[in-house]
Formats: sequence, C-alpha cells, structure tokens
Amino acid sequence: MNLASNDRLVAIICALGMLAMTGLAEASKPKVQVYILAGQSNMVGIGKMYGSGTRWGNEFQEVTISAYEGDYDPKADYSKLKAIKTVRPEAFGGVKPTPYPEGGVRLARGTVTMKETGVYEFRPGYGDSQNCVMTVAGTVVHRQEPGGEAARQQIKIEAGKTLPFEIVYLSGGANGLGWYERVDIPGTLSTVVKEENKFPYLLSENGHWAKRDDVWYKGVVTATNDTWLTPGCGAGSGAAIGPELGFGHILGEYHDEPVLILKASQGNRSLNWDFLPPGSMRFEVGSTVYAGYGDKTPSWEKGSEPKAVNWYAGKQYDDCFGEAKKVLADFDKAVAAFAGHDYEIAGFVWWQGHKDSGSMVTAERYEQNLVHLIKTLRKEFKAPDAPFVVGTIGFGGKDMEKPEMLKIVEAQLAVDGAKGKYPDFKGNVKSVDTRPFWIPADQSPKNQDFHYNQNAETYMNVGLAFGNAMVELLGK
Repeated sequence: MNLASNDRLVAIICALGMLAMTGLAEASKPKVQVYILAGQSNMVGIGKMYGSGTRWGNEFQEVTISAYEGDYDPKADYSKLKAIKTVRPEAFGGVKPTPYPEGGVRLARGTVTMKETGVYEFRPGYGDSQNCVMTVAGTVVHRQEPGGEAARQQIKIEAGKTLPFEIVYLSGGANGLGWYERVDIPGTLSTVVKEENKFPYLLSENGHWAKRDDVWYKGVVTATNDTWLTPGCGAGSGAAIGPELGFGHILGEYHDEPVLILKASQGNRSLNWDFLPPGSMRFEVGSTVYAGYGDKTPSWEKGSEPKAVNWYAGKQYDDCFGEAKKVLADFDKAVAAFAGHDYEIAGFVWWQGHKDSGSMVTAERYEQNLVHLIKTLRKEFKAPDAPFVVGTIGFGGKDMEKPEMLKIVEAQLAVDGAKGKYPDFKGNVKSVDTRPFWIPADQSPKNQDFHYNQNAETYMNVGLAFGNAMVELLGK
C-alpha cells in the first residue's frame, strides 16, 4: 500500500471515529422530562404578582424642571449650581407630560403625597427616562445607568404625608412619564416574597425574580410564553402566575434531567363540552340529550333536531392537545433550548371544574368524563404509565356550599388511585385537594372567589402540592 493509500485509510478511520463520537455524544444527552399541564382559567394563571401600576399624576406637586450645562457629575451639588433654565410644567406625569427644557443635565424636583399608607416602588418612565437617579425624602428609590439594570429601593410612605423628591436624568431623551406601585398589597407575589419572606428561591441575589436554567416553560393556546421558568412566565399576563411556577421548582429539583413544562389551557371551559375527550358518547337525562364528542349542540330535546352552534363537543380538547402534539412532533425547533435531546412524557396535571358546576347534570357526569380524559390522554401521548395529578376546585375552601361544586370535588377525589375505586389508577393517579389553600378575600388582591381571589400564595401552594404529588407518584 502506497503512502497516498495510507493517508486515505487514516482519513476514513478518523471520519468514522468522529461519527461514532458524535453518535455517543447525542446518545448521552439526557431525555427531557415533559410534563403536560392543562385546565381552565386557574391553570392559565390568575395569581397576581403586583399591585396595579399607577401613572404619576396629582400625587406630585410643586414640580420644577431645571436644565444644567455639561454631563452629569455624581459629585456635583446641583442645588448650588445655576440652571440654564427652570420651568414649572403644566403636566408632570399623566399621558402627555409637558416637554422638558433643552440642556445637558435635567433635574425634576417637587413633593409627592400618597393617599394610602403603604410600601411603594417608583418607576420613572421608560427608555431614556429610566436612566436616572430618583430620591424620595433622601432615599434613593431608583437608579439606572445607561445600558444597565434598574436597582430599586422600596419605601414606606404614610398617607397624606408630603415628602420631597428629586430625579436626576442621565440621558437626553427623558420626559415626565412615570409609574408607582404599592407593593405590600396582601396576597400579591411581591408582598408574599419580598415583604413576608416566603418562597425565597424565587429571588436572585440581586433581588430580581430568579430564572431556573433547567426548567423550560412553553405555553400553547393561551399563556404562550416560551422561556426559562420564572415568575410571570406562565400566565396570560406577565404580571400573574399559575401553578406551573411551584410545580416547576419541585420537579426541577427532583430531576437530574432537564424539564419541560408544556401548558395547554384555556379559560371558562367545561369537561362535559369544550374539553370532552374523543370517544365520549351522548347520554340522556330525562327528555334531554347531551352531546357526545363531535356534536355541534351541547344539548337538545329528545326527538327534536339539534340546532348547531359555531363550536363542537371536544373542540377545546382538540385545540389544546393538538397544539401540544405539534410541539412534540417538531421538538428541536419548538423547544430550541433542548435541541438535540430526546424527550419522554413524564406526567400530566389537570386543574379544572368550575364551568361544570353550572348544573347538577354536568357535575354528576364529571367523574365519568374525568376517568375517560385520563385514559385518553395517556393513550394519545403514548404514555400509558405516566403519572397523573388531578387538582380539585377549592373555591371557598372547606366552607364550599354549592352542591354542584361539592359533587365535582367528590369526583376529582374519587379518581385517586389510593381510593381503590379504579384499580388501574393505583399508584399512578393522585388527587390534590386545593381547598386547604384557599385564602379569604380580605387577605388577597381581589374579591374574586372563582379565581381564588387572585392570591399568588394560593397559586404557589397549589403548584407545590401538585409537584409533591407528582414526585410521590414517580416514587424513584
């Protein structure tokens, strides 16, 4: 064999070796553990993260805007320097604040008076307006250098007390827009974490909301964020949380493998109509016929012709779980963070039931529909042994009075494998009673019982309970 032949042989051997190593590397990537979460609005997530942000307005009085020559000097005492120009704006804050005078460094000074006693956070505008140093009564409440992150200090203010404020702007395009927020409203995530020191792992070392780098959240249909798990990632709005947050932290700690939370949910939906699983048959109560999967009328009088509506029984099931299947079918593209990984369905979580409490007929049918849902989802996602967690409805806590709701709770508890009613669910289906996590309206952001009064602590505790139930079923 000549030298050229030897070179070719060596090249071939090296290429084969590289291919083998690449194959081994791909094979060694851990499987992503996929958890499919589904349900109606409370699964979408209504746990409030903050009090409502409010535009600056009449709280700010005696405001002047001064312009000074040159660039900002942190050592300068601008109260002793002569301004190029000073104006009293007709509007400070609101929707259309009075434009600032031209100049190198602009300062806004005046007083601020709040109507309610509380802990406040100030957020000067957006864009260039955020690049500033703001003080209230000598406390630096906001500081952000151009290109940097904002550092904020919350401050407690008594109702009716007038305090001086000053804003030194570090960028030329600033204006008088701004927001403040009361952050100690009971039941918001900000209050629960930052004031009551609960769930400390939700904060990073610098006081911002923490992100996990081992749990990815992806929502389909609603709450369609696509990001690492962090407060606000999984709700319909970035200012709310659902149970995915607590659940994701539990499973992220449990698994050595990466975790995907795949949430397919939609508000105000019934298991007896919108989420009705494929294969569900029509049924009759008295003289009324109720829809089976695919029917275009929820119910009709026996012997009459059903009048179709622009929907069909099971459409929400098809929409939600059809979109979830699309994610899994094109996994590398749909979940770029875990590209190159294989995956497996690790478990399901179902939290729903409010819409079915509208009548005793649908409430009494709930258990049969739920059993069929569990079996159908396992079959459709080719995960016959995947653990399944079911959350009860918990409006009003243990004092729940509506008979239809109690009937649904009973159905949701009945499918727990430990109950023995469904032997094939033993050790793989677990119910979580959410009623103990109920927090009254006077300790919550809003009086809205069907959304658990929007209390973020409730949503965190429910998510943690779902996570612990899942770990118990995994039983590794």
